[in-house]
Amino acid sequence: MTVNKVLLGLAALFLLVMTSVFTVNQTEKAIKFRLGEIVKNDYEPGIHFKLPFINNVKKFDARIQTMDAKPERFLTAEKKNVIVDSFVKWRIGNVSTFYTTVAGDIDQANLRLDQIIKDAFRSEFSKRNIKQLISTDRSAIREILTNNSKEIAAALGMEIVDVQVMRIDLPPEVSSSVFRRMEAERERVAREFRSQGAEAAERIRADADRQRVVTLANSFRDAEILRGEGDAISAEIYAKAYGADTSFFTFYRSLNAYKKTFSSSSVMLLDPDSDFFQYFKKQK
Repeated sequence: MTVNKVLLGLAALFLLVMTSVFTVNQTEKAIKFRLGEIVKNDYEPGIHFKLPFINNVKKFDARIQTMDAKPERFLTAEKKNVIVDSFVKWRIGNVSTFYTTVAGDIDQANLRLDQIIKDAFRSEFSKRNIKQLISTDRSAIREILTNNSKEIAAALGMEIVDVQVMRIDLPPEVSSSVFRRMEAERERVAREFRSQGAEAAERIRADADRQRVVTLANSFRDAEILRGEGDAISAEIYAKAYGADTSFFTFYRSLNAYKKTFSSSSVMLLDPDSDFFQYFKKQK
């Protein structure tokens, strides 16, 4: 009987010790309650104690969670729809607040977080047009969205680690409109280049024509100068020859005149007694 009492006492003591001890792992956060009221939540990883039957402990996963948002449409500053595919990395920040706001339920937390992120996207995208959203560095948008969501999520006991934008797409009807505008813009630029090219070609052609006219005029002027100089030299030579032997020079000029006259098939009516035929007459 005594042995049984000892064994029973040891068993009760063991049960008391076991119900008075709890462990918190590195990947967990814990809350200790006393009769349903939170009394402590800042537990470090390790072994901790509680009062049996008075205190109870709830543990929560403290690792980073992923909330994969469904693709959603948002309006831009120009009232155009874009489809955004994103996800959020988060973890429990203040475990007491997390428990009181979403009852410590991960699924409920994801639902609340999804609405927070949508509001952040809606606010940020309404300030930008499609071109800015496509051309802006994604990291800049991600940083803005993360910062804008942190304070609201903190009120739920959640810590936003990162907001990632995987893809920003245009709806089919918007894509067609944007592509048409891009095509029209490219065509406009091409027309401008063609027009500029035609203007440049016309300028080059006009300059070439001007240079040709100037070159021909200069050549004609130089030719006339040379011809004048040649005529002057020729006249001087003729004058000297005429002065040296007048009768021979007259005879030479007459021979040249005969040559030019009789080398053609033209018919000329001349008086045989004219001076033109003086050298055909018999000299007395």
